[in-house]
Amino acid sequence: MTSGLNLVAAAFALTALSYGLARFAYGLLLPQIRAELALDATAAGWIGSGAFAAYCVGIVLTFVCSASFTPRTLAAFAGLTATAGMACIVVASSAWMMGAGVALAGLSTGLTSPPLASAVAAHFADEGRAKANAAINAGTAAGIVFSGAAAAMTVSAWRELYALFALIGAAVTLWLWFALPKARSSETTAGFSLKILHRPGLAVLCASAFAMGLSSTAIWTFGADILRGTFGLSDTGIAWAWITLGTAGVSGAATGVLIERFGTARVHAFSLQGIVAAILTLAASGYSLVFGFVAMGVFGAAYIMSSGTYLIQGIALLPDRPDLGLGFPFLCLALGQTAGAPLFGATLDAVGVTGALFAFALPAVVAIFLRPRVG
Repeated sequence: MTSGLNLVAAAFALTALSYGLARFAYGLLLPQIRAELALDATAAGWIGSGAFAAYCVGIVLTFVCSASFTPRTLAAFAGLTATAGMACIVVASSAWMMGAGVALAGLSTGLTSPPLASAVAAHFADEGRAKANAAINAGTAAGIVFSGAAAAMTVSAWRELYALFALIGAAVTLWLWFALPKARSSETTAGFSLKILHRPGLAVLCASAFAMGLSSTAIWTFGADILRGTFGLSDTGIAWAWITLGTAGVSGAATGVLIERFGTARVHAFSLQGIVAAILTLAASGYSLVFGFVAMGVFGAAYIMSSGTYLIQGIALLPDRPDLGLGFPFLCLALGQTAGAPLFGATLDAVGVTGALFAFALPAVVAIFLRPRVG
């Protein structure tokens, strides 16, 4: 039991590092980064998409390398790339250097979740896996809360923050190396075969994840920038909005419990409805910044819960390959985010905040109706 708790805690910390700090802190600190590096919205969007594209590369690498490396090795490599990427961001002096650092940091997220799913599958019985995976997935929210709190205490010090995050990354990587089992689990020895793509329901789940990812970039990449540039929120206020997002997202740890109680169909629909509501509420922030904080909180809870439902549904569709069951929907989610970040930036420049937000709420509406029959 103790080793199981240590495994979940270390996996939770790696998820907080790779997703909450290495990948999503860019959106929090984007207003400061844009001001110092003189980036327009389109350039900022392309840099943000680099993290999501690298995430896709990372997941594909885990598919290809799972037969050769243990989950512990892959997870440790995730921690190292997160640390190295954030160290590169610290010294970035141009859009190209920033893009390279953000992409390297983003690579870590693709390397994180599949090996952790395999480690959980090897260590926990069937009845405990969904809860363990949902708890680990909520590490994203914890990382967001931490990055927001750190930003609130160190206004306009984004380079110093990334230096701190890199140091934390080194510590988490070391912890992970001792917490995850050395042995290779049976789920990671088979490698990858294209035949698995024909599993019933997988294509529908992946299409839904892509649509959700497309919509989510409206807030992940540009939410803080919109609150500051359009609605006049200060850097400290943005940090508190980010903390609100992450704090609400911690509730996503209960996704496995909610699915047991209400079923995947209801939780799937409810979480996506929350994403739609959050994006539309952000558009109302011009009337009152209260709407901005409400939008960030609703989005945090809805996104973590929604990603948790994709994780649990994917593993249910591929119980013999939990790494791929998680990896496929998360890959498609990231592909949607890769396309969405530059597209939202261009849409924002073309039609303004309200039009862009309403347009990007639509894919999440479509995603509500795309789900396989699982549970």
